[in-house]
Amino acid sequence: MEQEMAEYLPLDRGSKMVDSEKQTSSHSSPIPIKSRKKGGLITMPFIIANEALENVASYGLLPNMTNYLMGEYRMGFTTTQNLLFFWSAATNFLPIVGAVVADSYLGRFLTIGLGSIFSFLGSAVLWLTAMIPKARPPACNQTGQACKSTTGPQYMLLVFSFLLLSIGAGGIRPCSLAFGANQFDKGGSDPKKQTVLESFFAWYYTSSVVSVLIALTGIVYLQDRLGWKIGFGVPAILMFLSALFFFLASPFYIKQKVRSNVFAGFIRVIVVAFKNRKLHYPNQNSDYHHKNGSGPQVPTEKLRFLNKACIIKSPEDVKPNGVAANPWNLCTVEQVEELKALIRVVPLWSTGIMISINLSQSSFPLLQAQSMNRHLTKGFQIPAGSFGMFLMIALTIWVFLYDRVMLPLASKIKGRPVRLKPIVRMGLGIFVSCMSMVVSGIIEHIRRRRAISEGLLNNSQGLVEMSAMWLIIPNSLNGIAEALNGIGATEFYYSELPKSMSSIASALLGLGMAIANLLAIVVLSAVDKYTKGEGKESWISSNINKGHYEYYYWLLALMTGFNLLYFVACCWQYGPSVDVDITMRMMEPSDDEDEDKDDLPQKNKSTPDLNSC
Repeated sequence: MEQEMAEYLPLDRGSKMVDSEKQTSSHSSPIPIKSRKKGGLITMPFIIANEALENVASYGLLPNMTNYLMGEYRMGFTTTQNLLFFWSAATNFLPIVGAVVADSYLGRFLTIGLGSIFSFLGSAVLWLTAMIPKARPPACNQTGQACKSTTGPQYMLLVFSFLLLSIGAGGIRPCSLAFGANQFDKGGSDPKKQTVLESFFAWYYTSSVVSVLIALTGIVYLQDRLGWKIGFGVPAILMFLSALFFFLASPFYIKQKVRSNVFAGFIRVIVVAFKNRKLHYPNQNSDYHHKNGSGPQVPTEKLRFLNKACIIKSPEDVKPNGVAANPWNLCTVEQVEELKALIRVVPLWSTGIMISINLSQSSFPLLQAQSMNRHLTKGFQIPAGSFGMFLMIALTIWVFLYDRVMLPLASKIKGRPVRLKPIVRMGLGIFVSCMSMVVSGIIEHIRRRRAISEGLLNNSQGLVEMSAMWLIIPNSLNGIAEALNGIGATEFYYSELPKSMSSIASALLGLGMAIANLLAIVVLSAVDKYTKGEGKESWISSNINKGHYEYYYWLLALMTGFNLLYFVACCWQYGPSVDVDITMRMMEPSDDEDEDKDDLPQKNKSTPDLNSC
C-alpha cells in the first residue's frame, strides 16, 4: 500500500516514506495510518464514481416507471403521475435536509455514506417488487373476472422503496461536489489549486451528464428488452458498487469538521428582531453589533425591521472579545444582511418553479412516444423512455455553443467581452419553456387527429403512422430552457448571496423543483377533476387518444406566459444585481471571518450597475 501511495506523493514526501520503511524494518512497527496522504487526486475517481453510479441507478428508474405502475400495479394515469410527482418532490427536497444534516451534525463523508446505503436499499426493495410475484397484483389472465387491485401492503412496499431512494439522494447529491472540493483544501496557498479544482469540476459535471445519458438509454433499454427483473436488478447492483467504492477510499479522504448551521442564524435574526421590535433605530454605527474583527457597517435600509436584531441595547450584551453574550438576544449586521439577501432573491427564485412544472411532465411524452413510430432502422427503435436523453443532449450542445462559439464570436464582433447576464438568461429560459409547451401541444394535436382518422380512438396501444422523432423538438427546447434558466439562476444565486450562504445557493434550485412537483400534483388533479363529467372524457385520460393532452400542454404554456410577466415585474422590483466570477467564488473559503466582512450586499451604490434587469 505504501508503494502505491508513493506514486501520488511529491518527491520529498516519497523520500520520507522510504526512510520510514527503513525504520519499520529495523523496529518492526507498522506505519500509522495518519502518515498516509489525505485528499488529492487519488480520491477523485471514488467520489465521481459514487455520484455517477447513483445517477445511473436513480435516473434509470424514472423514465419507465409510468409503464411499471400502470402495467404491473394497474394504477390510473392520474394516480400514477401524482405518485411520481410525490417521489420527485421528496427526491428534490431531501437534499436540502441532507445539506443541513451534513453541515450541522454528521459531516459530508458520513452523510454521503449513509445516503449510498439508503439508495442501495431502496433500489433493492424496488427490485424485490419485480422479483416476488406476491409483492404486486396478480396478472389478469382469467377471462370474465375483474382484475384484482393493489393491496395496502403491496402499495406500502412500493412507496417504501421510493422513500429509501429519496433519502439516499438527499444524502449524496448535496454533499458530493462540496466533499470532492474539500479533498483539495489542504491549507496554504497552492498555485495549482485552481487548475486542479477546475479539472475536478469539469470531470464531475461531465460524468453527471454521461451517467444520466447512460441511464436514459442503457437502463431503459434493459427494462424494455429484458424485463423488470433485470431492469431493476442492474440499478441495485450499481448502487451497491457506488457505496462500496466510496467506503473503500475512506482512509484517503479529508473529512472536515462540522460547521455551524446558517439556518439557525436566520431563526435567531427573526426571533431577536421580534424581541426588539419596540426599540428605536440608533443614529451611530457603533450601536450596531458586528462580527468580531470586521469594520463598522451600517445595515441596509431595505427590510429595515430586521435591523433591530443587531442593535446593542447595553454594553453587557457584548463580551470583551466582541462576541454576543447571548446569540438569542443580539445578532450581527452580517447575519441580518444574509437573511435580507435570501428574502430578496425569493421572488425571482419563485419564477423558476413554472419551468420545473413543465419539465416534470415526464409521463405525457412517454405515452406519446409509445403510440408513435420510434424506429430508426427496421431492426432498431428508440425506447419510449429514452427520449428524455435529447433534453440532456440539447442542454450539453447549447452550453458548448454558448460558451465556445456564440460568446467568442459576439466578443470579436463587438471588440470587447460580451456575455448575457444571469438574470437575462433566466428570462430567456422561461420564454423558451413556454415555446416548448406550445410545440408539444401542436405535435400532440396532430398525433391525436391521425390516431382518430386511423380508427385508434378506443385503442390507446395502437401505433400511429407518425414518426416519434417529432418529439425531439420539444425535448430539445426543454434542454435549452433548462440550460438558460437553470444555469443562469444558479449563477444568480451565487453572485447575490454571500459566500457563507453558498450551500443555500446550491440548494435553491432543488427546492424549487420540489415545490414544482407538489404544485404539478395540484394542477394535474384540478385539470382531471374539472374537465371530466357525465359522458365527457378527461383531458388527461389514461386513453391518450380519448383525452386531450394538447389542451393540457397549452394550459401550461399559458401559465408559463403569465409567469414570464411575473418575472419581468420581479426583475424590475429587484433592481441592479451583482456580477462576480462564480468559479472563483466557489473556490474561496466561506468560513473565514476576515473574508466574510466583504460579503454584505452592495445595493446602496450610487454608480449604476450594468447587470440591471
